[in-house]
Amino acid sequence: MRLFVALVPPEEVRQALRAVMGGVPQARWQTDAQLHLTLAFIGEVDRHTGHDIASALARIDRPAFRAHLTQFGTFEGSRGEVATLWIGAGPAAPLGELAAAVGRAVASAGVRLVHRRFVPHLTLARFPPSGGPAPAVGRFLERQAPPALRWTVDAFHLMESRLGREGAHYQSLVRFPLRDGLTGSFADRRRP
Repeated sequence: MRLFVALVPPEEVRQALRAVMGGVPQARWQTDAQLHLTLAFIGEVDRHTGHDIASALARIDRPAFRAHLTQFGTFEGSRGEVATLWIGAGPAAPLGELAAAVGRAVASAGVRLVHRRFVPHLTLARFPPSGGPAPAVGRFLERQAPPALRWTVDAFHLMESRLGREGAHYQSLVRFPLRDGLTGSFADRRRP
């Protein structure tokens, strides 16, 4: 199982993001089902470890909070090429605190995460290894304003990523409300 922990924005946020996607050659735009904010990438684990992680995540006790979109940005590949186009999310403090709590929970389940600086964002597009066309990406960044939406973050998800010919397919395995603990069961998920 290839797992990660994420926030899934509500439909109105995903719809607003889909409306700005386009106009950049070579961009592989994310689908609606792929739009999420990663709190922690776990990677490959066995089913037993997946259960342990779900149990640890269920013990997280954090309050719900309001979030918003911030600015568009890019991540570069190893040769300085544009690799990813994203939109940031805030506020940084509650998002960072939740990501830290998730990291501690995953570590308590015996899984060591690769330490990366947490940059709260939703990936919008990926580019081939040769990189995205810098002028077109620059024009996108100049002409777009982040959608002025706020939403309540009241849950996070343990997600599974399955890679296929058409890209990654993400499935929520367990939803963890931020107020009341675990709903659903890791064992309840169904494979298509």
